[in-house]
Amino acid sequence: MKRPIIGITLDSETSGGYSKFPWYAVRKNYCDTIFQAGGLPLPLTHELETIKNYLKIIDGIVITGGAFDLDPELFGTKERHQTIITKEQRTEFEIAITRGAIKKDMPILGICGGEQLLNVVLGGTLIQHIPDEIVSPLTHEQTNPRDEAGHTINIQNNTMLHRIVGKPSMSVNSAHHQSIKTISGNVIVNAIAPDGVIEGIEVPGKRFCLGVQWHPEFLIDSGDKKLFAAFLTASSDYAQKNQ
Repeated sequence: MKRPIIGITLDSETSGGYSKFPWYAVRKNYCDTIFQAGGLPLPLTHELETIKNYLKIIDGIVITGGAFDLDPELFGTKERHQTIITKEQRTEFEIAITRGAIKKDMPILGICGGEQLLNVVLGGTLIQHIPDEIVSPLTHEQTNPRDEAGHTINIQNNTMLHRIVGKPSMSVNSAHHQSIKTISGNVIVNAIAPDGVIEGIEVPGKRFCLGVQWHPEFLIDSGDKKLFAAFLTASSDYAQKNQ
């Protein structure tokens, strides 16, 4: 069977580190996990004029995370926490292609910052810095390696996520200082950390429109592999119906 093509949003830097010149990057395990689940990874560059063509080619999209934040003005907040770091071109591209994918009912998996972006696109807001707004928060920027669990999450009953993973809790990694504050419309919360931080959202009625605050591409919990398998199944179904 033909592998569904899965778009993966790239990170970008102006210079330094990998190169003295501007560069794109994506962590290898994003691509590896998608390929192992049956997909064909396709990294997506940030030119807005490519979006229509990308949406004709891909069968699903993963909105990846990164060490940056969304501009608070995108969710109606003029106050800006001192920790905020933005990447305007990347964010503009990701918002536009996510909106296009939602319109086409294309499978979407938002990961970490990608979940936060998905929530904002769907009309929600964000906590700009967890330690300032959550009482006695967990260490959501874990100090142990990212390929180890940082804390547990509780999976909400009667959600797509619960049907996929088939259990009430998971052990997940944690690499974020922001999180979802409010949801809107028909979005529902599907996972919550013990300190109350929202760890997952989804849109009922969509083929697959789901975001998680952790990084399932590290495959720490058995539920992570099931999540990617379900996403690829939905993407394969989308591909077959849009041939």
